[in-house]
Amino acid sequence: MLHKLRLVWCFFCLALLLFVPVKPLAGADRLQKGEMAGYLLVPNEKVEQTYNGGFSMYVAAWPLLQEYPGHRFQTGLFGTWMHAQYDSPRTKEEKLYSDIEGGLGWWRDTRFATETPKFIMGGVARSFSAWANGPGAGKGRDWSNPQGKYGVAQLSPWVLWPPDGLNLKQGTCGELFGYGYLPLPLTDPKTITAGKDVPTGNNCWTLFLNAQNFKGPVAFFTPYFWSRPSLEDSNVAGLFLDTRPSNPNRALQMETQYIPGVLAEDTSGETYARIAPTSFPLGEDGNSIVVHGVTSYNKQALWDDVEAWFAGGTPTNGAIDPTAARIHQFPGRGGATWKIYGPGTDRDDRIRLAWDSFATPMAPNPQTFGFRWNNNLVIKTKDSPLVTLPEYFHLEKDQNGKPQWVVIQAEEVPMETGLTSHRFTRPVEETSQPYVTPNDPASCWKTPGPAAGPFYAYPGDGSKVTYYWYRFADQPALLNADLTDTERVTLQTRVEKLHSTWKADRDYLPPPKIGKLAAIDSALIVTPPQGLEIGYVPIVTRQELAN
Repeated sequence: MLHKLRLVWCFFCLALLLFVPVKPLAGADRLQKGEMAGYLLVPNEKVEQTYNGGFSMYVAAWPLLQEYPGHRFQTGLFGTWMHAQYDSPRTKEEKLYSDIEGGLGWWRDTRFATETPKFIMGGVARSFSAWANGPGAGKGRDWSNPQGKYGVAQLSPWVLWPPDGLNLKQGTCGELFGYGYLPLPLTDPKTITAGKDVPTGNNCWTLFLNAQNFKGPVAFFTPYFWSRPSLEDSNVAGLFLDTRPSNPNRALQMETQYIPGVLAEDTSGETYARIAPTSFPLGEDGNSIVVHGVTSYNKQALWDDVEAWFAGGTPTNGAIDPTAARIHQFPGRGGATWKIYGPGTDRDDRIRLAWDSFATPMAPNPQTFGFRWNNNLVIKTKDSPLVTLPEYFHLEKDQNGKPQWVVIQAEEVPMETGLTSHRFTRPVEETSQPYVTPNDPASCWKTPGPAAGPFYAYPGDGSKVTYYWYRFADQPALLNADLTDTERVTLQTRVEKLHSTWKADRDYLPPPKIGKLAAIDSALIVTPPQGLEIGYVPIVTRQELAN
């Protein structure tokens, strides 16, 4: 009898499950993680191939997102890719990809991130075998396998370069950050590299900055950084930036790899999306200026005078000759490949958003590029230096029947999706681990070692930076640059000339014709100790979270 009662009860419960209506998913239950990624394309006119001695430009620096979204966030602001120039076309099979990219932005390996962007140098050795982001910063953190961490030498005695990237002043919002790379003949060409019959050129591609509180050269890629992969394949010797000039006609884009978003369907099966509040700098005229003064140079702009000086000639003040330059003009066109999609979506299935519905590329003058905004779709707040892009999108079809994300207002989003109540906040993550350098007394960091220190700096990203003053030629990067003692003595002599003559309070790059300059974090502007003003540089040995 008891057994029969149990059977009856089971059938009763099953009937309830079959006939009681299931409550539809609501609110946060419907949300699916998503993201936005793609490129903003900036066409600019080509110049003659003879302007192959580097470039400079001014780019706006601003907080792209209102709140830092965690270490998955990776996006650059507007930047470029400087590749080697060749006399004839090269094939993909040669695997020659190598360049200087970097720029302003945020990266997945940024350890002390804030809403304010940082700057990295971003040199890429052959096929990404190594990369160098600045002095002591490169691919990975394993010093037994440096992979580019010795690829950049510190040149300036006035700017401190943390391995997490060069900090801008916190709160920078639309000011222009000027930078560029020109070659300097700091070293001499070599026919033998690391004991092998492989040449290394003497193009020391040097980063020049023009900021509110610093002007001039900061650091350079050692020629050995580029030539080292040739030791394993001599067929590509002489084909990298240590030897080759630069291609003057470069892509100019904003590369976005991840901006957080969420997606949801309503009860009728319609799909909606929301992206994290994303902003651009806002000018007084209601438009956004993002790039200015993109310029290419020939070697006569600086190289010839410096080479003659090092050979015993008249000192040069380092100002780049504007008559040896060509400015790339903007036709005022542009494009966007930004797409919104869910996790695991194949690249071919990712759907574009209707960027042109709210943004129009423009060139207010031939040297300047920016955007004009559709005021009915973007958000402009009185007295705010930023314009916020549309957050909400509906999946529809365009006139050709292709799917696209169309801008809608928050009140058009069904409440049941939960999109309007979602909040994009900074996630709780593990404490950032410190950047450290070798502590072995026999390492190049300790032998011959620094001349003074330790000293400490506290930039606005919340980190503590430990640094020492090294004799220029004794810094670890140059002890790993395949230079003999004699070659380092020559290099030391040349740099002492630069330190004596090139100061940080005058223009080297042509100044901008519009806007205000961004400032480097003041904690990174340093003064050499007494007696170490000439021929010594600050080298960071540790960066950690400040107490």
